[in-house]
Amino acid sequence: MVKNQYVITERAHFMCPNMHFGIKAKMVMAYDLSKVRRTLDLLANAHPFLKSLIKTEDTTRKLFYKYFPEMQIPIVEKEDCSLWAKDYQALTECGWNVFCEGLLKIIVYPGKSGFEILFVVHHLLGDGRSILGLMCEFADCYASGNAPSYTDEQLICSIHDLPVGSDLSLISKIIINKANHDWRKEKHTVNYTDYLNFEKDFIHNNPTSYEIETLETEKVNGLLNLCRKHGISLNDYLVAEMMCKEQTDRVVIAVDIREQVTCYHKGALGNYATAIGIENASKSNNVIQKAEAVAKQIRRNLNNVQKKMMILACYFRLHPELIDAAAISTMGDFKSKAGKFVGSLILGYEKRNGYSVTNLGNVENLNIEEAMFIPPASPANKKTMGVLSVNRRMKKCTVCYENRSQAQSERSSEKKFEAQ
Repeated sequence: MVKNQYVITERAHFMCPNMHFGIKAKMVMAYDLSKVRRTLDLLANAHPFLKSLIKTEDTTRKLFYKYFPEMQIPIVEKEDCSLWAKDYQALTECGWNVFCEGLLKIIVYPGKSGFEILFVVHHLLGDGRSILGLMCEFADCYASGNAPSYTDEQLICSIHDLPVGSDLSLISKIIINKANHDWRKEKHTVNYTDYLNFEKDFIHNNPTSYEIETLETEKVNGLLNLCRKHGISLNDYLVAEMMCKEQTDRVVIAVDIREQVTCYHKGALGNYATAIGIENASKSNNVIQKAEAVAKQIRRNLNNVQKKMMILACYFRLHPELIDAAAISTMGDFKSKAGKFVGSLILGYEKRNGYSVTNLGNVENLNIEEAMFIPPASPANKKTMGVLSVNRRMKKCTVCYENRSQAQSERSSEKKFEAQ
């Protein structure tokens, strides 16, 4: 990296539990562990973030990605790919110390005719689309032996990297300035060790489960034809489907902004996405009718630069350490009115009743038989769905927070049984 890349719009991923996600892919090539290691080394040489830890700059106290040339991506071999969810959770159940642990971990499942590989990723490494690109690079590099091209990461570092008109409205600026003022008056910050303890407790006390659905190519093609017939996108359909299934009026979707930011280098790791809320209060349970209304609102929001970039603009305006305090103040025992205000009003950590869809679209790759995107279990959500298609074969993975009172009751019953 030519210069320090600072954690700015990514700051909300720093001190927030479950800010990891995965992409699991089935490769068509024969398995060779030494070849997997060599391929990962080639990828790490091409992407500086794969050999980086998060550190604090002494002079400014800013967080940045510090490159360590000797770092290697850890690989764990497992036998049974049907146990991927257990393996995935075991790797992250104690949290993720980004000052000490690299931002990518690998699990491989050898098979007779191929193998499966699971990328377990901290969100500070990149968004879903960047890691999907990394997985495709891995597959192509493993198959050919050719090293990928070097890509220098250049993160979003200024409001001026966003399209003109992205800044907050006057009222929003006043609210953010008030929160910053209150935070400075409190004169305390979150200790990272305290955060890690909170993170571990949160993960233990808020178990997650996964719902998986596979749509074969024929069904996906039929769904695409249905969408074209009604003038909607597959993404519109997926959002409407969740609204109908979950009986919710609001779903948050991720929006790729790579083509709209001035700093993005093609193929770079990092976060180049925003999020927008889509609302529809109609009581119709007809997915197509709902999707037609959803499509109109998505278009309106995407055409409104200020709405589209609002969450990123908030991160630019908020004091970085106030963002750090949002999760632990709202869901933990750190006492900060300003932190709880941000966590409740802006990030949704108090109600924790959100629904979200991230559709990474379709990729064509002859070296990958199928793949699945395991989305991050945002504490603001009840359910978060990740969608990924490879060669028009779609997989939906929905991470759900289990009923907390039920989970606590079950744990109490387990303790009672153990005591007996």
